[in-house]
Amino acid sequence: MQSQTTSHLNITQLRADTPGCQDSLFMNSAGASLMPQPVVQAMQDYLQLETQLGGYEVERMQQAQIAKLYEETARLLNTKPGNIAYAYSATDAMIQALSAIPFRAGDTILTTNNDYVSNQLAFLSMQLRFGIRLLRVNDLPNGDLDLTHLDELIRTYRPVLVAITHMPTNSGLVLPAEEVGKLCHEYGVWYLLDAAQSVGQLTLDVNRIQADFLVATGRKFLRGPRNTGFLYVSDRVLEAGLSPLFIDRRAATWTSPETYTLQTSARRFEPQEISLLTVGLAEAVHYANQVGIDAISQQNQNLMHQLRTGLQQLDGLTLLDWGSQQGNILTFHTIRQSLPTLEATLRRERVFFTTQYSASALIDFQRKGVDWLIRLSPHYFNTMDEIDAVVDILAQALG
Repeated sequence: MQSQTTSHLNITQLRADTPGCQDSLFMNSAGASLMPQPVVQAMQDYLQLETQLGGYEVERMQQAQIAKLYEETARLLNTKPGNIAYAYSATDAMIQALSAIPFRAGDTILTTNNDYVSNQLAFLSMQLRFGIRLLRVNDLPNGDLDLTHLDELIRTYRPVLVAITHMPTNSGLVLPAEEVGKLCHEYGVWYLLDAAQSVGQLTLDVNRIQADFLVATGRKFLRGPRNTGFLYVSDRVLEAGLSPLFIDRRAATWTSPETYTLQTSARRFEPQEISLLTVGLAEAVHYANQVGIDAISQQNQNLMHQLRTGLQQLDGLTLLDWGSQQGNILTFHTIRQSLPTLEATLRRERVFFTTQYSASALIDFQRKGVDWLIRLSPHYFNTMDEIDAVVDILAQALG
């Protein structure tokens, strides 16, 4: 498949590569998207070899295929292969990054009210165990991040780390990653960006974002397998000699009984195990690059405009997404229909979605005054007819 412009996306081919979208209205790419057939085939081929030769021999034989992960991910983010490390998930990558920063009691982490729940739990755990101070940046009335408040907090508290989620799991909000990066660069603060929901649907350039760490997962908009992810590590991090607290054998060479030498690249952050999942992720990133991330992003904007416009016209349905920039997540609530009835209707019509409860984004749910929401997240293989069908189903469900 050749890289394509938006106006020439071959939707027929994309859907042929995606058997799962043929008999359903798949609106759950923010959870775990549908893998393209080339991704599935790459893993099946690898697994078949493992059944014949064993994992170690296949890993040795498939070095070129494994290297594809670093090359394709570097292409996706506009960086170098040496700045990419494989991870088991975005959360695994986040933990590796956090463990590399030499925090001390009293150090400050700045985050937002819209951060991912697993990240917040990690920060709270660090606060309890190590005495790290956790502060959150205010939001503007429209939901955007208050960059003036971020600037004030950085100047006042001199944080060791600023960590934000580019796009929250419970909202279509897109935070200003590049503007945050400029402030962190100006003040010399470590900057960690969780791009789990934005990689694969938005164009990301780490040189413009200026993140020191960027974490992502394979299963969402990248359309890769579950239990995969990656970590981008900046040259600044590598040159400072940062490394994870617990180092695996791929990360360093044991040089004497009391010493070791770190990998010079981001692979100092990698785990030992490489498998068919790694090859699947490599193929998923390759597939996204071949389709073209700019084309994907434009098609997604078209789909989301149609979905938001349609649902905004339904009486009794409240859209919950704030902010001046929104991506491929739409969340809504209603008091006109009970949640069990609404869920049953959507499932009967073969709509794939996610229900989220307050524990997934406690601060945001409390300020929006809801205890549940339904999340829809189409992707570029969806069609406008499918968007209209979902709107019609919800219109009928609300009476």
